[in-house]
Amino acid sequence: MDTVYTDEQVTARLAQELPQWTLEGGWLRRKYKTSGWKATLMAVNTIGHLAEAAWHHPDLSVSYAFVTVKLVTHSAKGITDKDFALARKIEEVLMWQPGTEPGAALEGTPDDPRFKYLKYD
Repeated sequence: MDTVYTDEQVTARLAQELPQWTLEGGWLRRKYKTSGWKATLMAVNTIGHLAEAAWHHPDLSVSYAFVTVKLVTHSAKGITDKDFALARKIEEVLMWQPGTEPGAALEGTPDDPRFKYLKYD
């Protein structure tokens, strides 16, 4: 059985581990802003791949220029380590900016509005 965290425990962990995420209505929640529909679809597909690989599925709200991710462990009726683990992986992958890594071969998207992708925090 998964351990369900109290709201106070969740809030403390979010502040330490995932400051862009919030606890809202019993769910871990994060809104990712994008540059438009194509970027939103790429973000949704990325989240979908990570969730399916993890066998832990978020609720998504999708719009033209954003995707909202909500996580809860339904079987445990609350927030568990599974939710934190998937939130961390989603955050790591979506917020990855290759152009900011020292000495990296991948340069990232050009600083040109035609090629904008996510709106990084």
